[in-house]
Amino acid sequence: MAMAGVYRRILPSPPAIDFASSEGKQLFVEAIQSGTMEGPWRWFDESMLDCCEPLEKVKAHGISLGKVVCLARCAGAKVEAFRTNQSTFDDFRKYVIKCTTSDDCHVISSYHRGIFRQTGTGHFSPIGGYHAGKDMALILDVARFKYPPHWVPLKLLWDAMDTVDESTGKHRGFMLVSKLQRAPALLYTLSCRHESWISTATYLIDDVPALLESDNLKDIKDVLSVLFTSLPTNFAEFIKWVAEVRRREDGGQTISQEEKGRLAIKEEILKQVQETGLYKHVTEILSSNSSCFRNTSAHAHKDKLPEIAASVCCQGAQLLAGTSGSSAQFCCRETCMEYIKANGDKPIAVVSSTVVDGTNEQGVDVLVPLSQMPSSCCDCNADNYIGMYPASSDVLTALLLALPPETWSRIKNETLLHDIHNLVSTENFPTLLQEEVLHLQRQLTLLKRCYDKKLDDELEEPEASLPYL
Repeated sequence: MAMAGVYRRILPSPPAIDFASSEGKQLFVEAIQSGTMEGPWRWFDESMLDCCEPLEKVKAHGISLGKVVCLARCAGAKVEAFRTNQSTFDDFRKYVIKCTTSDDCHVISSYHRGIFRQTGTGHFSPIGGYHAGKDMALILDVARFKYPPHWVPLKLLWDAMDTVDESTGKHRGFMLVSKLQRAPALLYTLSCRHESWISTATYLIDDVPALLESDNLKDIKDVLSVLFTSLPTNFAEFIKWVAEVRRREDGGQTISQEEKGRLAIKEEILKQVQETGLYKHVTEILSSNSSCFRNTSAHAHKDKLPEIAASVCCQGAQLLAGTSGSSAQFCCRETCMEYIKANGDKPIAVVSSTVVDGTNEQGVDVLVPLSQMPSSCCDCNADNYIGMYPASSDVLTALLLALPPETWSRIKNETLLHDIHNLVSTENFPTLLQEEVLHLQRQLTLLKRCYDKKLDDELEEPEASLPYL
C-alpha cells in the first residue's frame, strides 16, 4: 500500500532569499542590529480560531481577508485592516517599520504566491522583520512544510498583495494586529466550529425579535419561557465556557501565580453572572419540571463535570499533541478531582485525566473555576460537582446578556420592557462582567456580518451593540 508523503518545495530565489541561507542570516543579523526584528514569535494554535468560519471549511476552501480579520477580532485582538486599493505602498512601509520595531504590533499580509514564482495562489503569513538597507521584509511562511521563512523585496510583497481575490472580487491587503487595552472575555466565548452555529445564530438574530412581539408576554417568566421553549437543540455548540488545559508534567502539583490570577478572574466573573437578576430568573425557569423546556433540560443533564472534563481533556490532549482536527481518537482512561492548596491560599480545583490515543498516553489537567467548595474526591458522584463550573443557567444567562439591547425593543408591554431593560443593561454591572458581555456582543455582531456575508464588504471594527434589524 502506498503512503502519502509531503516534500518541501525549492524556494524560488530570486526573488526570495532563504532565511537559513548565508545571505538570509546576514540580513537577519543586520535587521536585529537596526531594531527592526521585534515581530511576532508566539502563536495561537489554529484549532482555537473557530469563529466566523468552521475550520473544516477553511481547510477545504481557504479563507478571505475579511474572515481572517473577523477571526482575529473574535479571538480578542485589536485589528486595523487595509486593502491595497485603500492604502499606499509608502503607508504600508511605515506600518511595517512601526510594527517590526515594536513587540506589541504585528503585520499579517494577504498576498498571491505567484508574484514570488511560488506554487499556489492566495496565502496569509506574518511579517517577522524588516531590513531597512535592502528594503526587504522577512515572511514567516505559515506553511512551513512548503517553504521556509524567506526575505522578499517589500515592493514585490506590495505587488503580491495588490491582486484580486477571485472568491470575493476584492483586493488583498494587510492587517495590523495588537492587543486590546482591555482583556477579551475569559469565561465564555461564541463558536462556529460546527455548521450548527447557523441555526442558533438565525434563531438569535431573526426569531427572537419576532417572538418578543407577541401580545401574550406579560412578565419575565413569559419572555424566558417562550425563548427557552424555542431554543435550537444544538444551541450548546454555539456558546462555550473557556477551559484552561495543561500537561500534568508542566505543572505537577503546583499552580503558578499567573494561573491563580486567571482562575481568580474566572471565578469572579462566574460569581458576578450568578448575582445578576437575570440569572435568578433563568435558574427558576430551568428548575421547572415542565416538559416544554426539554432542550435546556437535556443540556442541563449533560452538565456533569466528569463528562465535560473528559471531553475537554481529550480536546486539550489533541492540542498539546499537535493533532487537533485529525482523525486520531483520544479517550480518557480515568478522571479525578483534586484540590491544590499552598501557602494558605484558597484551594484550586483541578480535574486530572489520563488521556489515551491508542499506544500513547499523557496526563492532562483542567483548572476549574469554583463557585462553591465540595469535598475532594476521585470518581465522586457527578452531583457533587454541581456549582463548580459554568453550567446551563450560567451559560444561558451569558447568552441572553450577549444580545444587543435593541433586540428587546420589540416587547410591546412598556412595564415588561422596563423590567427587561433593568435585567440586561450592562450599565450597572461590575467592570469584569461588563467586559465579558461586551466581548460576547462583539462576537455576535461579527457573526451577524458573517451570516449576512458582509465581512468582505467592510473591514472596519464593528460596535459591540450594533442593532441587528
